[in-house]
Amino acid sequence: MKNRAWGGDYFFLLSNLMQKDFKIRYRNMSLGVFWSLLNPLVTMGVLTFVVTQIFKSPQPNYPVRILCGLVPFNFFSFAWGVGTNSIVDGSAFVKRVAIPREIIPIASVFSNCLHMFIQIGLLLFMTLVFGNPVNLNWFWLPLIWGLFIVFVCGLTLITSALNVFVRDVRYLVESFNAVLFWLVPIFYGFEIVPERYRPIYDFNPVSAMVFALRRILVEGGTPSFSTIRNLAFVSFSALIVGFIVFRQLRRKFYDYL
Repeated sequence: MKNRAWGGDYFFLLSNLMQKDFKIRYRNMSLGVFWSLLNPLVTMGVLTFVVTQIFKSPQPNYPVRILCGLVPFNFFSFAWGVGTNSIVDGSAFVKRVAIPREIIPIASVFSNCLHMFIQIGLLLFMTLVFGNPVNLNWFWLPLIWGLFIVFVCGLTLITSALNVFVRDVRYLVESFNAVLFWLVPIFYGFEIVPERYRPIYDFNPVSAMVFALRRILVEGGTPSFSTIRNLAFVSFSALIVGFIVFRQLRRKFYDYL
């Protein structure tokens, strides 16, 4: 009974932290959650115009292809960036409340899942608008998104712990995300990637998400076994390493916060 009570307490704390982060993000914004839709729509429109009208490279369902890249990338970059700084930003809370410290970066990732679900809704809507019907392969979506969230949680545990000791980590994460935008096939296809670089893309969870989403939503097919396998392997490896690193470093948090 005691374990159940503790579990309930942690779930209550996690849900409240998620709600707090979500409310703070949209506080004093006149458009509120509409920004979650406006940002990918504007980026989609600009990239579609540049690629199809300037570079003259028309592709079928190109706006949906763009969103298949933007939605996972937006979630990854923002959740990882906010999560990296979550322990430092919540230093007062960390010092005063006796809770597992891991719950703070994980809550920051989960709070961004609420933002992500809004963009997923936009992606599915645009998929239907461009004539791609619902099919049984859509049942793969919860699995691949779940694996992707696991990866982001693991990576965030590592960088949030390191950021306590070296505050430059948050800026390294921001710089890495800026570079990653070009290394993930958001506005281009996997087929143009040179053969020697393809193994890097295969084991990049963000790229794997893009491949899987395009396969399901644009092509109406089943994601390849290698994509799911690589995504699962990297995601759970990141989570395990994340918990190990975080628990080794959290003992000294108090001295550096």
